[in-house]
Amino acid sequence: MKIEQIYTGCLAQGAYYIESNGQVAIIDPLREVKPYIEKAEKDNAKIKYIFETHFHADFVSGHVTLAKQTGAEIIYGPNANPTFDALIAEDGQVFQLGDITITALHTPGHTMESTTYLLKDKDGKDHAIFTGDTLFLGDVGRPDLAQKAASMTQEGLAGILFDSLRNKIMPLADDVTVYPAHGAGSACGKNMMKETVDTLGNQKKVNYALRADMTKEEFVKEVTDGLMPPPQYFPTNVRMNKEGYEDIDKILERGTQALSPDAFEAAANETGAIVLDVRNEFDFAKGHIPRSIFIGLDGDFAPWVGALIADVEQAILLVAPEGREEEAVTRLSRVGFDNTLGFLKGSFNSWKEVQKEYDTLSSVSPQQFAENVKGDIKIVDVRKPSEYQAEHVENAENVPLDFLNERLAELPTEDSFYVHCAGGYRSVIASSILKARGMHNMINVEGGFDVLRTIESIPTTDYVCPSTLK
Repeated sequence: MKIEQIYTGCLAQGAYYIESNGQVAIIDPLREVKPYIEKAEKDNAKIKYIFETHFHADFVSGHVTLAKQTGAEIIYGPNANPTFDALIAEDGQVFQLGDITITALHTPGHTMESTTYLLKDKDGKDHAIFTGDTLFLGDVGRPDLAQKAASMTQEGLAGILFDSLRNKIMPLADDVTVYPAHGAGSACGKNMMKETVDTLGNQKKVNYALRADMTKEEFVKEVTDGLMPPPQYFPTNVRMNKEGYEDIDKILERGTQALSPDAFEAAANETGAIVLDVRNEFDFAKGHIPRSIFIGLDGDFAPWVGALIADVEQAILLVAPEGREEEAVTRLSRVGFDNTLGFLKGSFNSWKEVQKEYDTLSSVSPQQFAENVKGDIKIVDVRKPSEYQAEHVENAENVPLDFLNERLAELPTEDSFYVHCAGGYRSVIASSILKARGMHNMINVEGGFDVLRTIESIPTTDYVCPSTLK
């Protein structure tokens, strides 16, 4: 028996490859399915099942393409109603995979079709659970994402999740391994651990949601407290996972067309495409195409695209580091952004070489910021509210990047102001959005709060441990 976790850091997502005696099951695959097929070929094995824990909201799964290319059967739990061919498992239904079995345990609450898969070894002993978004390490799935009837509230779903955990998961032995669908950084939970594998016994000790003496009322309150609104692209991803989507090969073929600067400019003007610059923040600051949006590949790329662009139908033209164009198109497609029309051949250097107009971003070092902070100039902190509440520069205003588009009216239109985040990535995203909206009076602070807090002359609030915040 082989169990391999295939973890994608950008999405904080775990897919799973399970092989036994020449048969393979894939759990919650990513959209690009070639790696799973190659693994099976290397093991001289055949992919038999594709298990989906639920209709994912934060990424587009590869189940439809993988089934088409391998003939494997797609399995969902009770209450799922996809428009494509799939086996809807009954609660407790057992699937044979080589010498092992996988049992569907219906665990609704995150969504009503959410299902945990229990793997038993060749001796029939409980070995591992693949919990999807039902149980994370340190947390549980948020109960406000499900497509639900008007009579169902997030509190009602949280109560259902409480019962699922108590009746289906917590009775299992402590030595059972927990393999969740997500880790720290995912928007599907709020307090996940950085680890991606643990024992159920340890989770019973450290996970607040599995506290033995917790009442349902306490659980509902703690699970629903402090939930941020979900990204706007989530419902579209659910729909794509439920109804199907275009093959990724076609998306890559369309999105990796190399365009000369003239062709790139013409395409932008003719289609209304967003110019998305995915280089690093330092290169973007030094020079970029006017009104382009920066979201760098070397950060939480796909989630920020989904949160800030929102409309997955939006046409996109890429300015990417040379050699990483296909990576950018692939990562966009993982969250449903399939309408990439091509990329700037030669990257930004080719734009400069033909002497087309370009823009720069005003930036200062943390030390330069320290020299100017004594005045009454406005400071905008674009970190999450929890980061800001834990510690921030005195008199800084918190305008989280997630909600920047909705709060543009709160920013000065004439007087200059500083923008910073934790490390410099999000503040450049924010600045690019503001510049695209016609604002050019912001000054980016390089290095962000991680550096600012180390400079004695910069006044900051007293640190408050995030775990004590309510």
